[in-house]
Amino acid sequence: MSRQDGGTPGTPEPHEDVRDPLPCGTSGATGPGSGEPALGPGATAPGPGATASGPGGAAPARRGRPRSEGVEQAVFDAIVGLLEEGVPLAELSIERIARTAGVGKATLYRRWAGKEELLVDLMRSVEPPEPVLPGTSARDDLVALLESMRERGLAKRNSALLHNVFAQMRHYPKLWDAYHATVIEPRRRLGRDAVRRAIEQGEIRGDLDIEFVNDLLTAPLLLRTVIRPGGSLEPGLAEQVVDAVWEGLRPRD
Repeated sequence: MSRQDGGTPGTPEPHEDVRDPLPCGTSGATGPGSGEPALGPGATAPGPGATASGPGGAAPARRGRPRSEGVEQAVFDAIVGLLEEGVPLAELSIERIARTAGVGKATLYRRWAGKEELLVDLMRSVEPPEPVLPGTSARDDLVALLESMRERGLAKRNSALLHNVFAQMRHYPKLWDAYHATVIEPRRRLGRDAVRRAIEQGEIRGDLDIEFVNDLLTAPLLLRTVIRPGGSLEPGLAEQVVDAVWEGLRPRD
């Protein structure tokens, strides 16, 4: 069974809050199809669509597709389901995701520029949330950051989905670069900012490179989550690492 995705870019389509059921027959949609590179450049989104109106200007009630507030979750659930069935990232085209989620391709392109952005958002949705820094001291902020790394490491061990996707992401530089730019780098920036505050407040020496200090602090967690994925991630590890490194970073008399 194939789906009618709702017309070409620039052509008004039904309001995305309520969608038509999947019809039988050949697909009349244009734009990215099942033969596109699954992790290649994302197509541009179709232009704004007009809302289809019924009598009195109200959108006609339809059945068969999720309402707008559930579209994102339906899309994420569809991807997770496909991955759990063993579908590799290389075969996750926008068309296949949309068909499985029961939405039009145009709906996906209005929310995400392409597959890389969509998959990064999925990864963020299943990882532990961003850490809340206490702000009481640079040391406490760094402990909170390392604790979040420890929790993410445990989540990856305990989630077949996360482990599977991370293993595959390495083979797709564009996807890995997108994940690094939108997830990893912002977290590293938080660490650099905490180190900078520690230098400004006199908690650690000012003759050390900020990036280098950040690497010293995060390296033990990365070692146990990436290089030695079976390494111990016991509670209290974040404090242990920060306090051990902190001794060598204190200002000299």
